[in-house]
Order: sequence, then structure tokens, then C-alpha cells
Amino acid sequence: MAVQPTRATLTVAGRALSYLDFGGTGRPLVTLHGHLSEGASFTALAAALGPEWRVIAPDQRGHGDSDRAPEYTRAGYVADLLALVHHLGIDRAVFLGHSLGAFNAFHLAAERPELVEALINVDAAVDFPDHGTRPLAFVLNFPYTAATREELAAACGPLATVLGPLLRPLPDGAGWRLPFHPQDTVDSENLVHGDHWKQWLATDCPALLIHGLRSQVLPAEQADAMCSRRPGTVYRALDTDHFVQQADPEGLAIAVREFLAGI
Repeated sequence: MAVQPTRATLTVAGRALSYLDFGGTGRPLVTLHGHLSEGASFTALAAALGPEWRVIAPDQRGHGDSDRAPEYTRAGYVADLLALVHHLGIDRAVFLGHSLGAFNAFHLAAERPELVEALINVDAAVDFPDHGTRPLAFVLNFPYTAATREELAAACGPLATVLGPLLRPLPDGAGWRLPFHPQDTVDSENLVHGDHWKQWLATDCPALLIHGLRSQVLPAEQADAMCSRRPGTVYRALDTDHFVQQADPEGLAIAVREFLAGI
């Protein structure tokens, strides 16, 4: 069944933070997207979970309808999440994150464990070394704005079909913009690199690790270690690359629904 969310905005440190609230009286589930994405990417998951779960999907700083931020540290992302749950009056929730969103979710859990009922990590590594390469550097070739939607989509090359529906009109009909700023994206991705084992192991709430078997980010050996070293962590593999929710939305929904039924 199609779910029609409500979009709302709160102000955090003078910036607009936009989020989708899929409504209902169910338990809260906060879903956090990865780079190059936005909260609306969880629309199908919200529909699959039905009324038992109230899905809240923010556009994280610098993404979607949320304003750009001066920096993209873990502390900054976590501060936004704390502001969001406080704004919504949520005392405790399940946090699901894909890639960037998963890092932010388990860093939040490490800092404020009382807020996190359970964690769902969709294909994020906890040891993500900096090898000097920048996987998202290709976006620096994209213009941030263009006069027409068609021109901007075409400039995105192979990603035109993915990003085309996400492009935003500029105020006063001044053109169109990407749903992220290329330089911000690279800055944010740079700050994800590092060793996050301490934060991953800081909590023992129920957790689900969803692993894309063809992931470009999470090696199988590390996925196994993430589950064996952290109590209460369930492993679920899907035959996808890193972009799990696009590649297998049904498999993702089944895995999440089964896990949530047990908490």
C-alpha cells in the first residue's frame, strides 16, 4: 500500500533540517540514508512495515531538502539527530542506517545509548581505511546547478536516471540544483574513513547487520567479525552490491521486518 508521508522542517543552528514522517501510532523507526540519497529512499520500506512502525526519514545535512552545513563530522550529524528526536518528543527509537547513515546511527548509540532501542546497519563497515582514493570524487565533475532540469540531469552522465527524479528547483524559477553539493559530498565521505570499532562495540542493544554479498564497502570477513564481536548482533546477507535498498527492496524489507518482530 502506498504511504504518503508528511514533510516537515525544523531549524538546527540556523539551518533547515527537513524530514519525512510516515505517520501512524506505531513504534518509531528513524531511517538514515547514505551519500547521494535522501529520506524518501525509504518510502517502500515504510510501506512494507505498515502501521506497526512510524518511520521517520530525515534528509541529513546537505542532502535533499535540508540545508548545507559548514562541516560534515560525526559530531555534526549526531547533533542533528539529537535535535530531531527531541523535536519529535521521541524518548527511544530503532535507528536504521545505510552506509553514511549507519555510521551516524551507531555513533549516536555510542553517545546516547538510552535513546536507541535497536540498531540496523545496512552495509556499513566499521573499519574503513583511507587508501588515498575517493570513491565519490567523480561527483566533483557534476555542476551543482543548471538552467534546466534536463541539462542538469544530462550532466550527471550514467547517474542521470537515478538522480533525475531527485533534482530540486531553485527559488524563483532560477534553475535547478542537485540534491547534494558535490564538494560537500566529498568532504563528508572523507570524514567517514577510519576505525569505528569502539563505537560499534560500545552498545549491546539488539542489532541487525544487513550485508550485500557483492558490497564494494564491507568485506565478508569484517561483516563476520562485526557480528561475532558484538553481543546481540544478527547477520543477514542479501545478494546485492552496496546499494542494498535499490538493488533488493523486498529482501531488505523482509530482513528488517523479521528483525523488528523480535524486539
